[in-house]
Parts: sequence; C-alpha cells; structure tokens
Amino acid sequence: MTSELFTALPLRTGQVLRNRIAKAAMEENMAGDGQLPDRRLPTLYRRWAAGGAGLLITGNVMVHAEALTGPGGVVLDEHAPLEPFAAWAEAGKSAGGAIWMQINHPGRQVPSGMPGVVWGPSDIAVDLGRHSGRFGRPTAMTPRQIEDTVARFAVTARRAEEAGFDGVEVHAAHGYLLSQFLSPLVNTRTDRWGGSLENRARLLLDVVRAVRAGRPADDRTTAREAYFLHLAEELVGTSALPLMLTGGITRRATAERVLDSGVAVVGMGTELAVTPDLPDRWRDDREADRRMAPVTWSDKTLASAAGMAQVRHQMRRLARGAAPRPGTHPALALLSEQRKQRAALRRYRAWLSGDRRGGELPGTRARSGGDLIVLTHDTAAERRRGGK
Repeated sequence: MTSELFTALPLRTGQVLRNRIAKAAMEENMAGDGQLPDRRLPTLYRRWAAGGAGLLITGNVMVHAEALTGPGGVVLDEHAPLEPFAAWAEAGKSAGGAIWMQINHPGRQVPSGMPGVVWGPSDIAVDLGRHSGRFGRPTAMTPRQIEDTVARFAVTARRAEEAGFDGVEVHAAHGYLLSQFLSPLVNTRTDRWGGSLENRARLLLDVVRAVRAGRPADDRTTAREAYFLHLAEELVGTSALPLMLTGGITRRATAERVLDSGVAVVGMGTELAVTPDLPDRWRDDREADRRMAPVTWSDKTLASAAGMAQVRHQMRRLARGAAPRPGTHPALALLSEQRKQRAALRRYRAWLSGDRRGGELPGTRARSGGDLIVLTHDTAAERRRGGK
C-alpha cells in the first residue's frame, strides 16, 4: 500500500506538490560575489531535488541589502540580476518537485560589526547574557521605514516568481523582524504598530497582503520526535490552510504519524543535509545510515552556533559535490564557519560601499505560490509561554 507520504497535495492556488515531504528552510550562508547565488547553491539544490522531496524551501533570502543576518546572506532586491536566481530555481525543480524561496528581514538580529542598518520595532537589544554583544544595538523604525519594508518584501516576492520560484515563504519566526513586531517583549511601540495584538500583527499582515496582491482569493524517540505535533493537532481543526510541521522528524514512522494527525506536509532540515536522498530511501522502506549527534556543550548559545555550523558544513560539502561527513567535530565546524564569515564580511563591506544605497523603494505588487502554514520551533515555544 502506498504511504500517504507519497501522495500529491493540491494547494488552493492550483499548485500541486508531488508528495508530502519538504526540505525545510535552512540558512545556507553561501552568497557569492554581489550577495548573489553562485554555482554552489544550484549544485546543492539539484542534489536535494534528486533526493525525492516534493518541496524544497530555500534558506532566508534578504529583502534589504543593508540588513543581513550575516555577511554570507543572499540578497534579492530591485537591483539584483535575475539570472543567478533563475539557475537556482531551475536546479530546485530539476527532478519534478517545487521550490519556494524563504524571504526575510533580520530586524535587530544583525551581527555586531556588520555595515548597514540595525532596525527593530523598538530600541530593545537582543539579550543573550554574556553573548549579547554578538548583535548590534537596534534603532526603532520610523513609519516610513516600516512602509518601505513592506514594499521590499513585495519586490522580492515578485522577482522570485519572475526567476521561476513556485512560491515564497514569509519568515515570521526565529526572532527576526516580523517576529519582533509580534512580540510584546520586543515591541513596545505606542503607535499603530504596537500595543494590541492587532497592531503588533499589522506589519506581518501588510507584508502578506502585499505579496498576495493580484492573486485570486479562495472560496473559503517519540517524545523528542515531531516535538510540535501536539500543537499541530490543536491547529488542524481550525486552520483554513494546510499545515506543514518541522522539527524533530527523522524517521518515516514519525513522518507518517504526523500526517495521520491531519498535518499536510512534513518538513526536514538537518536530516536532509546529512542524507539528501532520504525521501527516496523512505519510498524504498530504508532509513538514514547516519545522523548528526547533538552538540551538548554546557554553554547553550555556543552549542547552538556549533550545531548550525555543523549543518552548514554538510551543505557546503553537498554544494561542492562531495558526500556529507556528519562526524565533523562541532568545534572545528564552528571555527571554520567563523573564518568563512570573516571573509564574507570583507566582501560584503566592499560591495555595500558601492552604489547599492539608492533612493526609497516605490510601492509594488507581487504574487506568491501556494499557501501553506509552517509550524517551526519558536511558533510552539511562544504558544507554550502563553504569548498572544
């Protein structure tokens, strides 16, 4: 009997995902010259496409050239040439699946020492205890800057579609700008973007509306694995859109249990960096041969950074056409990542000091692909804290 994992999922926009397995967004930090995709990203995504997933979601692409999550970030704005993005999209679709671009603005989560701007809903800095100096001090955004940011998201979404991407994922999690506006702990504004939930959600909803403009409306271990499944089960009955669940899905049995709950798509990140053909393995009733061990250092902030560095190390190996090597020591991966970030920062400084700082962006309209709600790590965490 065919598993539900390998049945098609029609979305209300008419797009059809060929199966229920998605490669979730993971930040690649692989921008080439001019903060553009180079040959590494198409190589990496062609490898993932060949692995059998129905949907590939890219790591976050920046909508604002002067606000990056790191110097290796890719930028798609009004000035960027589309050819490198078209090559990326073509690679992601090369085996018959779909590819969506995750689009993002970091807000206050810009590393210290980066050129450009550090913005937030308020001037409240990131608090990481003794690691708080990793990020710059934000300035509160003006109404004009907020309105321009909505336009930037729309520009990036439109240009992603022009390049051949099947849709976009608007990043409103992980403490980045849209998430910052939602949080009453970070957003202490007293104007139309602060205070009530309606006001705090205004920026996110304006971005979604701008991205959708022109798009026709619709008629209407088990404890650790799939660790947001309980939340998803609560939302399935009330959501008008199909849900995608990411986090802790490593085995086919777990993925099938997620679908049995009513979730439409299962998303994986780290597992596909280590075993890019995992969807095809599941189709053949096989599991991954190896998994990446968690980093268990006592300093949780450094452990998290090392874990992300390990994943990026695997992605870079795939992008070179090499096999993953999940046994790489986390300290070595972190040191290698820091060296690469320093080199990328030098390139980014030189690039940004050119003529990229143009005038204000005009308003625009854009379209996105199929609608899907993605439940990720801090979505559940906020729900557990009783956030509104």
